[in-house]
Amino acid sequence: MIPFPRTDELPGWVERSFGYVFVQSALCHAAVTHRSAGADHNERLEFLGDSILNCGVARMLYDAHPEADEGALSRLRATLVSGETLAQIAVELGLGEHLRLGPGELKSGGFRRASILADALEAILGAIFLDSGFDAAAAAVAHIMGPRLSELPAADTLKDPKTRLQEALQAHGLAVPVYTLTAATGDPHLQSFTVSCEVPVFGISAVGEGGSRRRAEQLAAAKMLELLPPQIRKPA
Repeated sequence: MIPFPRTDELPGWVERSFGYVFVQSALCHAAVTHRSAGADHNERLEFLGDSILNCGVARMLYDAHPEADEGALSRLRATLVSGETLAQIAVELGLGEHLRLGPGELKSGGFRRASILADALEAILGAIFLDSGFDAAAAAVAHIMGPRLSELPAADTLKDPKTRLQEALQAHGLAVPVYTLTAATGDPHLQSFTVSCEVPVFGISAVGEGGSRRRAEQLAAAKMLELLPPQIRKPA
């Protein structure tokens, strides 16, 4: 368990982490307050911050990748604004040390929970927006996200396995793969699906199993990509 955060340390931490100084300190404190800690919590601010984050990241990517099409920009943005990425940033900034949590969340380690960290990060951006407007919030987005732009993988590598498999085959004039549901077992609320993926021209197949048919197809496609001849895996 961590001790209840000292409120006098919060403004300085925000300035170091987000490059911003709050005018209305109440907004700053509300942004790091989980609903378990009181009525003046950060859920509405998180709602605002989510939109600010998406818009700010979209503009950064638009400027940084002038040749990228809409699909590529969308995949890159999804990577940057994912809950996993936001939680990682929150951990790096030490946000968990400044969260205001109720006793139950403190005991259960809520200051380490990815969803709570990601929501609080977005809430701080929403609070900045209310405190000083969009430009200030966008600058805060750039402050925390800018370093990660250079670390992004190529947009094509972010495509899901089914898309990559289909594009690899079509680039060489080959027929798209055939997916067949071969089994669906378990209770309705806890089913397991098995799907085979075949590329008839090569006489090869792969099998994927997952909690949904879509997940099973993606896993089968990922395995099939590894089975394709090396010259087929890359676009013609």
